[in-house]
Amino acid sequence: MTPALVIFDCDGVLVDSEAIANRIMAEHITATGIPIAYEDCRARFVGGTLQRVMDTVEQWLGKPLPPGWKDDFEARRNEAFRRELKAVAGVEEVLQRLARVGTEICVASSGTVAKMELTLGLTGLKRYFGERLFSASMVAHGKPEPDIFLYAAEQMGYLPETCVVVEDSPTGVTAAVAAGMRVLAYAADTDAEILRAAGAHPFAEMAELPGLLSLDADLRERAGQVTSGQM
Repeated sequence: MTPALVIFDCDGVLVDSEAIANRIMAEHITATGIPIAYEDCRARFVGGTLQRVMDTVEQWLGKPLPPGWKDDFEARRNEAFRRELKAVAGVEEVLQRLARVGTEICVASSGTVAKMELTLGLTGLKRYFGERLFSASMVAHGKPEPDIFLYAAEQMGYLPETCVVVEDSPTGVTAAVAAGMRVLAYAADTDAEILRAAGAHPFAEMAELPGLLSLDADLRERAGQVTSGQM
């Protein structure tokens, strides 16, 4: 049946931000003197925190990043978001159907709350979540550790086994599985078999998600209850 709580990752699941962010990231890392292609940047860092990226680059460099590197990256990335960012195709219809059923939803992301507010605001999706935005910065360990998903469930008042996570990266899937939650993985840009091997049920289009969440069955059951009550 429909889960009590659906926890959405943000980047790549709600907003189509991964291509934009990783393009800017590849350019920004390359400017430090370490050439990296967009494809390599995305494969290595998707699903993780910006701090993890910075730690890795500093290891490669053997020294700290220049002052202001993080702020400059975020400014360039956010400027690109304002020009280019769109919601993931079909996800708003899923959120509307969840609202009709009455299923609770929230976001649990490796990004900051400020980033989520920007991207969800730009795409018009913020109204579906309100303040129910949980960031890896709120917990001790980011993905692939389970902390952020366990924290989100606790704050929303649900047990892990009653939650479903919607992810798009092996890192996020690993975290959700470790939290003891069922995981549905949007495989538009990631190999479905990699996501399956990490423990998720992959799907290719957002139009498939309502069925995987049993939304149609739940609506039919409620309609039957209403009809029965009127007889």
